[in-house]
Amino acid sequence: MNTLSFDHFTRKIFIKVPVEKLYWCWSTEDGLTSWFLRASDFIRAGKRINHQTPVQEGDEYLWMWHNWDGEEKGVIRAANEKDHLQFSFAGDNLLDISLHPKETGTLLILKQSGIPTDEESKMKIYCGCSNGWTFWLTNLKAFLEHGILLNETTLDLRDDPNAAFEYVNI
Repeated sequence: MNTLSFDHFTRKIFIKVPVEKLYWCWSTEDGLTSWFLRASDFIRAGKRINHQTPVQEGDEYLWMWHNWDGEEKGVIRAANEKDHLQFSFAGDNLLDISLHPKETGTLLILKQSGIPTDEESKMKIYCGCSNGWTFWLTNLKAFLEHGILLNETTLDLRDDPNAAFEYVNI
């Protein structure tokens, strides 16, 4: 077993859909907003790209969640139009998505690395993101395999300062 560390984590999930469907879910605005985000913008050469156009290396992104007024901005570090994407995320972190076809679906492997190891980052990024990605990957599986979303989109929780720490579905 590899040594566990607060500077990275890995989450894996098997989803019974083809690689191409999962790649679409991660690489297009329509894909990301179908299961994950309230809104998403991808920018290429200073212009917003079409909501169905897959991202390319060097594109910039802006992600907006349900129930949170914050925004995540970053850059696409890799995109092979098939089975691998990499985003800058949460500052200088890297979010790596790799898709591996299996007989009856796809193994999705999410790795987040480059997490600072100060106490605040351990709590907010390591604990927060690893818990968050566990939920969001489960949400993706529920959406693709069963047509349901588990995240809260109608109840406005933005005035609750502890919502992100207490609710399991935002």
